[in-house]
Amino acid sequence: MQSIVLKILFLRSRESDLRLLGPVNYRGFPYFHFNGSWRTKLIIWYIDAKLPPMSAVSIKKLNSFLFLKVPAAWLCGVRIKEIGNNRCVVGVRHRWINQNPFNSMYFAVQAMAAELSTGALVMTSVQESGQRISMLVKSNEAVFTKKARGRIRFECKDGQKVAQGMKAALASDQGQTFWMESVGTDQSGEEVSRFRFEWSLKKRSN
Repeated sequence: MQSIVLKILFLRSRESDLRLLGPVNYRGFPYFHFNGSWRTKLIIWYIDAKLPPMSAVSIKKLNSFLFLKVPAAWLCGVRIKEIGNNRCVVGVRHRWINQNPFNSMYFAVQAMAAELSTGALVMTSVQESGQRISMLVKSNEAVFTKKARGRIRFECKDGQKVAQGMKAALASDQGQTFWMESVGTDQSGEEVSRFRFEWSLKKRSN
């Protein structure tokens, strides 16, 4: 099974080659290429593989992708906990780095976790299709009903809407939009917030 591999490669170079080349894209992932006075060329963020199809996607790989592509969410403690064809659960714990002035979780951190619970389903569906599909959030709505403290989980059960949207996008040159909902609950099972995201899928022209 393929995996995302981070490598640091050191190659010989001349001292006179002191310049920065980058960022460069390799298989869709960015890395920076340095020529330095240590007679080395340092390549960082060299990505050896893309995410595999949905059937092979693991929680660990998705969270690695989150670290690389959405570091703000990763640093705030947002993590995918469960994922299937129709359902995704994302967890985040209230702590100092993601707090607001009122001793609860900042609303934007809740939004990141909620969006990820929908976006992970969309992303894996795009990977599974094997087609060039663009995905984008067009709008969102949110309602906050309780202060978010302790461990919060956001659950989305709208995988079927993704499948229908993907089917329509593959059959048309027009963008297809659909709404997905994610509900956040605390450790007692009480709802703290509810988010709705309008996703757009469109087949890219070759």
